[in-house]
Amino acid sequence: MNEQVRDQETSGSSLPLWIAIALLLAGVAGYYVLGTQPALVRWGCVVAGLVAGGLVFGLSAGGRDFRQFTVDARNELRKVFWPSKNETWITTLAVFVFAVVTGIAFWLLDLFLAWATKLLTGQG
Repeated sequence: MNEQVRDQETSGSSLPLWIAIALLLAGVAGYYVLGTQPALVRWGCVVAGLVAGGLVFGLSAGGRDFRQFTVDARNELRKVFWPSKNETWITTLAVFVFAVVTGIAFWLLDLFLAWATKLLTGQG
């Protein structure tokens, strides 16, 4: 795991993030401003805002950190011990059987409590 001491963020380091958000919002606003245009043009505006915002974010420090995070996450996924198909089926079956048994137990408890309530209230 890569753990590094990071400097406090300055207002200039968050500027690309705000620009990316503004581009995304501009694309969404364009969708509504161009309400009389064909749907393809309106959706193109949204996609353009999304792509432009993503590019600005990707080139910022936050984007670099996110890319590093995804690389580290993939490396950690490779280290995970994944169960075999047989182990997965056995576990799934055990969970299913336990859920059915628990459901039956609660149903029987409900029947008993309903019977006891009727007996105590004189309705049964």
